[in-house]
Amino acid sequence: MAATGTDRTFPFPVTTPGEALDAYSRLRADEPVARVRLPGGHTAWLLTRYEDVRTALTDRRFSKQAATAPDAPRLLPIHRGSSSLVTMDPPDHTRLRRLVSGEFTQRHMNTLRPRVRQIADELVGAMLATDGREADVLTALALPLPIRVICEQLGIPAHEQDLFRQWSDGILTVAGGKPADAAAAAAAQESARNLMGYLGGLIAAKRTAPGDDLLTRLVRAQEDEDALSTEELLTFAMTLLVAGYHTTTAAVSHLLLHLLDEPGHYAALLADPQRIPAAVEEALRYSQVASGFGSLRIATSDVDFGEVTVRAGEAVIPLMNAANRDASVFPDPDRMRLDREHNQHLAFGAGIHFCLGAPLARIELQVLLEALVARGAELRLAHPAKELTWHLATAFPRPERLDVRW
Repeated sequence: MAATGTDRTFPFPVTTPGEALDAYSRLRADEPVARVRLPGGHTAWLLTRYEDVRTALTDRRFSKQAATAPDAPRLLPIHRGSSSLVTMDPPDHTRLRRLVSGEFTQRHMNTLRPRVRQIADELVGAMLATDGREADVLTALALPLPIRVICEQLGIPAHEQDLFRQWSDGILTVAGGKPADAAAAAAAQESARNLMGYLGGLIAAKRTAPGDDLLTRLVRAQEDEDALSTEELLTFAMTLLVAGYHTTTAAVSHLLLHLLDEPGHYAALLADPQRIPAAVEEALRYSQVASGFGSLRIATSDVDFGEVTVRAGEAVIPLMNAANRDASVFPDPDRMRLDREHNQHLAFGAGIHFCLGAPLARIELQVLLEALVARGAELRLAHPAKELTWHLATAFPRPERLDVRW
């Protein structure tokens, strides 16, 4: 089928932050495999149907590693190089994933739950002790919880966590073609270099003074098995830090926003805390955190999506947040329903690149709600959702503030 829509540029303008774009639903209905032009001048195929998105995420004919070539299309400045787990193809991906996957099993993550609960209780208690019975939950909960959890897991000293946060904030900036975007991309690369330098020093320190943490265990694996190159170790640590912080911070802010914005949702959890796990899954499906900006792949052979053939060498962008609103899979998709069953959302991706940190993210989201509900905190938004100001120049958009009252 001939390419169409090459005058359509992506990413699309955001009209109502935090909500699904109308453009996605129109494309899903009328042109589910749509040609778009990226900021750098390349073209790509945009996928918006659930089955098509899942195919692109799981089919080995689509390569993430090919998308790291110097002249390949890209949306994020971090999306480069072949030493990162998130940009590798088998067999390198298989080798590295096997080496680290034991640290991220559900069983191992469950051993972290008591410590996550302790951190969440401390943060919730401090917030509820605030004078005036009003606080910004982004500052009080959504930012510090994932930072403390991932930094403790990797063995990063508490007094250096703010430094890490500054660099990681600078990394996940959406790339673009305008001068301002180019400057942002350059700043993101500088932040990445600073963070890599910091992690290099930390790894060296772990070699001489090992601790009981993930980074020490990865260092030992490198030394004992020679299974992990120095570059792979550095890149993996940076990926965990940045992704573990940004994605969960955005997820927490979206979770609380949507629960409090919809009358009765948060009250239902206060009345029945057993509904918290289902509420977390539905918030992950409903929210627009999983943008898909980092999911770009290159076809290694021709692949048919209905009447459209994606040719070998062409780029596809499977949009998880669009797929999560597909009515053929999720009845009443544009409503957040706490009674939704069999919620097979794609917020964490699918296939070999399914998010390694998904079990930990789920624990953090569940435990935070449990801590709030256990204290009977009757939260409500301090301002209407439509009045929020959003931080959009990032791969994982979130409100700049999310003030609540109780």
